[in-house]
Amino acid sequence: MADGTRAEVMERLTKAGERGVLRFITCGSVDDGKSTLIGRLLFDSKLLFEDQIKVLERDSKTHGTAGDDIDFALLLDGLEAEREQGITIDVAYRFFNTEKRKFITADTPGHEQYTRNMATGASTADLAIILVDARKGMLPQTKRHTYIASMMNIRHVVLAVNKMDLVEHSRSRFHEIVSEYLKIAEGLGFNSITPVPISARYGDNIFQRSEAMSWHDGPTLMEHLEAVDTLAEDEANFPFRMPVQWVNRPNLDFRGFAGTIAAGSVKPGDDVLVAHSGKPAQVKRIVTADRDLEEASAGQAVTLVLDREVDIARGDMLVDPQARPEVSSQFAAEILWMAEEEMLPGRSYLLKAGGQVTPASVTTLKHKLNINTFEKEPGKSLKLNEIGVCTLSSSKPIAFDSYKDQRETGSFILIDRFTNQTVAAGMIEFSLRRASNVHTHAMDVNKERRSDLKSQKPGILWFTGLSGAGKSTVANLVERKLAEAGRHTYSLDGDNVRHGLNRDLGFTDADRVENIRRIGEVARLMVDAGLIVTCSFISPFRSERQMVRDLVEDGEFIEVFVDAPLEVCMERDPKGLYKKAQAGEIKNFTGFDSPYEAPESPELHIKTAEMSAEAAAEEVIEQLIAHGLIG
Repeated sequence: MADGTRAEVMERLTKAGERGVLRFITCGSVDDGKSTLIGRLLFDSKLLFEDQIKVLERDSKTHGTAGDDIDFALLLDGLEAEREQGITIDVAYRFFNTEKRKFITADTPGHEQYTRNMATGASTADLAIILVDARKGMLPQTKRHTYIASMMNIRHVVLAVNKMDLVEHSRSRFHEIVSEYLKIAEGLGFNSITPVPISARYGDNIFQRSEAMSWHDGPTLMEHLEAVDTLAEDEANFPFRMPVQWVNRPNLDFRGFAGTIAAGSVKPGDDVLVAHSGKPAQVKRIVTADRDLEEASAGQAVTLVLDREVDIARGDMLVDPQARPEVSSQFAAEILWMAEEEMLPGRSYLLKAGGQVTPASVTTLKHKLNINTFEKEPGKSLKLNEIGVCTLSSSKPIAFDSYKDQRETGSFILIDRFTNQTVAAGMIEFSLRRASNVHTHAMDVNKERRSDLKSQKPGILWFTGLSGAGKSTVANLVERKLAEAGRHTYSLDGDNVRHGLNRDLGFTDADRVENIRRIGEVARLMVDAGLIVTCSFISPFRSERQMVRDLVEDGEFIEVFVDAPLEVCMERDPKGLYKKAQAGEIKNFTGFDSPYEAPESPELHIKTAEMSAEAAAEEVIEQLIAHGLIG
């Protein structure tokens, strides 16, 4: 299906005021029968869109288009082929109708490595169909998908026990699986769990009741899907929220704020508030491409024109002044980790929530989830597909609601700052009250005043490189030259800070990240004191070096890559560390069993195997002059 066609169908099915649409996701473990079930739903609905299934487009010349005479096997083969081709790319959305309702279903792969696809589909679903192979019963991925459905605030579940024909339509086997599932799902907060025994391949209990399972006195799958009411009263009455996607100002006479309404409704004359600043205004017009509206509600993309000039930028949120969201830079959230590279507390990521984007880091992993027992376990980091509750800190306050109250304004993603890949999905639980009780106190003597007293500009000289490359040697010479010139300096060195400030840290990746985070904060305070501070640390990860750079103003961070080949560093081996690493006496040693990410564009690249330490120090001094830190 072309993207444009998909967008048109989605808009048509979900337009404001149309209450008959049900969004659901099919999930479960590999080979539990998701594609077969979807094929059966599409085939039996008899109301397929002609542009819905790619295989029909490809084979239209020989097999015709969608209609009553479609062969079910052909349809199923096409769905499975399409899923295999797009399995790592996206969630496959399908659209179909019955006489009573319209449906949007998200088809997601069951493989563990594609759990992120399942989370994507679940994020907009009203109901989850959890499939279980009657022969295999409950599997780890079944439990993981069930928990993620709960985590994503899906309140209604259908437990579809599939392939009942392969267990002789056994009533006892069905109830055994149902009993086990209900124990697992207990406490996850679902409003309803509806078990249905099915055979997707033969259509048993999908649209028509199965004669072979006459003992089942509950609804068929479609009877339940057509009847279930997923619109909770609290969701229907949620206060107005609209994240601003962009400011529309085509001319001096028009200034509107465009976005999709996330919750509630709005009319001309309604009072609204800018969540971040608290500035009030009143809605003057609701503008769309076709006409002005008398009212707009959740899901509609509109442009609001206000009755006065208010300072609003992309990422701000217009809200109901009588029910404001939280605005905080520190909060607790449940996170699903989606990246091969593990989550490390202290590492800086980009947090995107609606139109808001800001650097953020996980400050603490409070606990992670045992997917088999749903019990809380201690941990220092999260690996691929692991789930944990964390506290986060963002560089700028963000406006949000609790995810359990409002999906659209309570969710976020974390993005790797270098690869631009989404690494996590998060659901905000609550604001940390300490964030609202801590304020910046304005001092009469500020950084500029301190710098003027010292007749210099402050900054950080960050020396990075392998152990033995010469970082501390060059940094020491640089500081000595600065002191001789009457400059005010301080030196932070890797070994020295581990005797005090960072004495509790080891050399795991997580500890290395925290080591640099603490050092960065100390260096920032020294810059605020008006000092030129030299920092000599292996600092193996680009993310943490970037994090320190972001702590200070432009021009106040100079990265010096002290570069020497590994064999040269091993020959020097001033502390005997390489010999110990080779002997297996030191673990997580950079250059051996822990990686070093070389700077891609440092301000200065010095190769100490080709020049003396004295010459290297002179180059650093010249760089300080070029940056205007010293005259």
